[in-house]
Amino acid sequence: MNPVVEPKRKRVSFTISTRYRLLLYAAPFLILVLVFSYFPLYGWTYAFFNYRVGFPLFDTEFVGFKWFTSIISNEFQVREIVRVMKNTFGISTLGLITSIFPVIFAILLVEIRTNWYKRVVQTLTTLPNFISWVLVYAIAFMLFSVDSGIINKLMISLGLQSGPVNYLASPDHIWIKMTLWSIWKTLGWSAILYIAAITSIDQELYDAAKVDGAGRFRLMWHITLPGVMSTFFVLLLLSIANFINNGLEQYFVFQNSLNKDSIEVLDLYVYNTGLVGYNFSFATAVSMLKSLVSVFLLFVANQLSKWVRGESII
Repeated sequence: MNPVVEPKRKRVSFTISTRYRLLLYAAPFLILVLVFSYFPLYGWTYAFFNYRVGFPLFDTEFVGFKWFTSIISNEFQVREIVRVMKNTFGISTLGLITSIFPVIFAILLVEIRTNWYKRVVQTLTTLPNFISWVLVYAIAFMLFSVDSGIINKLMISLGLQSGPVNYLASPDHIWIKMTLWSIWKTLGWSAILYIAAITSIDQELYDAAKVDGAGRFRLMWHITLPGVMSTFFVLLLLSIANFINNGLEQYFVFQNSLNKDSIEVLDLYVYNTGLVGYNFSFATAVSMLKSLVSVFLLFVANQLSKWVRGESII
C-alpha cells in the first residue's frame, strides 16, 4: 500500500519595500506629532467665540473675527501689542547675535588637550540645560536677593554699594539679563552639534596644514571654523524662522510687577491675557496670528537658505 504523499505547501513571503518600512518605523513619532501638535489646533475655534469660563464653547456668543480686528482697532490693545512685540524682537535679536557663542565654545573645547578636564568642562556646561527655569530662578534668587543674596553681601563688603539692590526686580537692562541667563543654561547643550561637526572634518586637512607650517590658531581659523559654518547657518536660519517664539517659562519665573513691562514677550502675554486675565478668546486670536507669522518667517528663512547655501531647509 503506497503512503499518501501530502503536497508541499508554498511558502508565501511578504516583503515590504524600504520606503514603506521606513514609514512604518516613523509612524509612532508621526502619531505623537499628530496628537500633540495638530490635534490641539482644534482650540483655535475659541478665537471666534466670546468664550466664558464654565460654559460650553458652542453655548457662548459667536463673534467671528471680532477679536482679530480688536488687535488693530483698539488703541489700548495696539499699544500693548507694540510693547510686547518690541520686547519679543529685542530679546530674539540678542539671541541671534549671541548664537555664535556656542560655535566659539565648541571650537575652544575641542582644542583642550587634557581629556579629563575637557569632560569636566563639557559636563558642567551641559548640565544646566536639564534643570528647569524654576531652579534657575532659585539659583538667581540665592545670588541676587536683597536680604540674603551673595552678590549684595559681597558688593556691600567691598564698599561698591551703600546698601542692598534689588537686582531681580529691576527692569534695567532686562533683555541683556535674560539673554545671559539663556546663554548660561544652553551653552554646553548647543555646542554639542558643533562638536559633532568638528569631529566630522577630514583629519588629513589638519595634517596637510601642519606640514605647511600652520599653527594651532591658523588651524582653527582656516579649517575648523569653515567646517562648522554650514551647520551654524542652518541653525541660524531655523532660529530666524522661530524668531517670535521666545518661550514662556524663563520670562514667567523672572517677571514681577516692576519689570513686567520690559520682560513680557509674546508667549508670556498670551498666557497672562488668557489664563490670568481670563480672556481666552483674545489670547487665542493673538496666538493664531503668532503662528501665522512663524510660518511666514519659516518660508523667509527657507528662501534665505536657497540664496546663501543653494539648498532649502524644508
